[in-house]
Amino acid sequence: MPKAQEIVRRILKSRGLSGAAAECFFSPQLERDLHNPMLLPDIKPALKRLLQAQQRQEPVVVYGDYDIDGLCATTLLLRAFKEFGINATAFIPDRFEQGYGLNQEALVELIKDGAKLVVTVDCGTTATAQIKWAAQQGLDIIVTDHHEPGSELPQEAVAVVNPKRADSKYPFRELAGAGVAFKLVQAMQTVSGGIKAGSERWLLDLVAFATVCDVVPLLDENRTLAHFGLQLWPKTRWPGLKALMLTAGIRGDDVNATTLGYVFGPRLNAAGRIEHAQLALNLLTADKLQPALDYAAQLEELNRRRRAEQTKIEQAVLLALASGNDEPVIILADADWSHGVVGIVASRIMERTSKPTFLLQLLADGTAKGSARSFGGFDIAKALGHTSQLLISGGGHAAAGGLTLKAARIELFKQKILAYHGSLKLVGQSGLLKPRPDLKLSDLADVDLELVDEIGRLEPFGQGNPRPLFQIQPLSVLSVRSMGQTAQHCRLVLRDSRSATIEAVMFNADKKPKIGQRLVVMATVQANDFGGRRRAELVLKSWQLISKVATPPLM
Repeated sequence: MPKAQEIVRRILKSRGLSGAAAECFFSPQLERDLHNPMLLPDIKPALKRLLQAQQRQEPVVVYGDYDIDGLCATTLLLRAFKEFGINATAFIPDRFEQGYGLNQEALVELIKDGAKLVVTVDCGTTATAQIKWAAQQGLDIIVTDHHEPGSELPQEAVAVVNPKRADSKYPFRELAGAGVAFKLVQAMQTVSGGIKAGSERWLLDLVAFATVCDVVPLLDENRTLAHFGLQLWPKTRWPGLKALMLTAGIRGDDVNATTLGYVFGPRLNAAGRIEHAQLALNLLTADKLQPALDYAAQLEELNRRRRAEQTKIEQAVLLALASGNDEPVIILADADWSHGVVGIVASRIMERTSKPTFLLQLLADGTAKGSARSFGGFDIAKALGHTSQLLISGGGHAAAGGLTLKAARIELFKQKILAYHGSLKLVGQSGLLKPRPDLKLSDLADVDLELVDEIGRLEPFGQGNPRPLFQIQPLSVLSVRSMGQTAQHCRLVLRDSRSATIEAVMFNADKKPKIGQRLVVMATVQANDFGGRRRAELVLKSWQLISKVATPPLM
């Protein structure tokens, strides 16, 4: 077996994949890998009610969320329902006025407009009170969602289609909201005409976009959906996705998980963070290219504003922390911080401090609204559940969540969160954020284009399937050159003990190696095509001097 193949097989084995499982991972297949949608909980009553709406030509509203997952899931159902002959429109709540999930005031307006059936995407599982009220008004609601259920499900819903339900028999519980919506479309195909078998695959570019950007594990069914969805981007049927690529200057053949997560994702999310996500939905549902290009240009401007707001908040948080913060959880609030942006900052602060982080905006009505990010053993959803009596609303995942409470209760909330964190008796948590190598290498001759290509077979990379990370030592620094407007990046030339050399790049390097130093590095491998010459290079994630290094254990 060639050395590159051997290295990648060892990586998969370290991740628990070998033999037939490894072969399946290398070669996803739609027919083999996608699970039966009829195994989803409540799928039959959901289909029955949708067929009634189809036959009666009732007005149906797809009620989405303002993030990428909700927007893609909404777009997906709108396009599919049109093919099924279902009369559907969309509603996306205003983050600043209505907040996340089902909003009773919004439902009042939908009823006034004649809605008979609401199908949620990426929300609704915990909206017990709102769904009970809707049922009393004669409005039927089908929930499709992937968030963790609360202590009780909304009994008055027509259906709660969520693979994370305690009674779910669905084989995979980690679908994104758009993944659940796609499974609903697959189930509809079994009982209704409109989308021929196989045609639903043209929706997978939207599913891939949502799956990558919602940071669900890219394993099992998610890997398959993302794999085939990415293949569709070069030939997408949707003018909105074409406009995103044209505006960003990225060819369809170059789109990968990184592009979705770090180039297109922030642009689409900027609408809901700064103004209203309807602009992003307009882009995704556009049927002609010119309007889509106009929407994409507006998103570019909103994303520029989002970056400026993010920088302002981050600098303010760091200044507040500079005075000293020894508490194990960061909880800060300020009237000048937009709650549409604090989630991104909370994530960056968490990574920088290795502490769970809650950031809130103090609002004029006496409430505080914001976001939380965490890692390891401190589960945000459970923490919010533990403090639910202090909250107006709150929920999310283990790693992320949102909350609203009265500003006067922030200090009490903080004390309860700190007490809850202490009760968990967590140890060694900061180490969980440090990079852990998949494999150790000592010979730079192994880092070649063959290895780059073999690693490429493991894409798409993301949550649950990170790009392989190598620990390489000993390496000597031959040269260092700063790059970037503020010299924040650097390019190096490194040499191993056998005199083999390789170029390496390090981004946002707070500390840079010096010529002559001997290092152990944590690095990924990529191809560099600059100047028309393709070659392998390292991307350094961290480095330490050999004399000071304590070799981390392999996972």
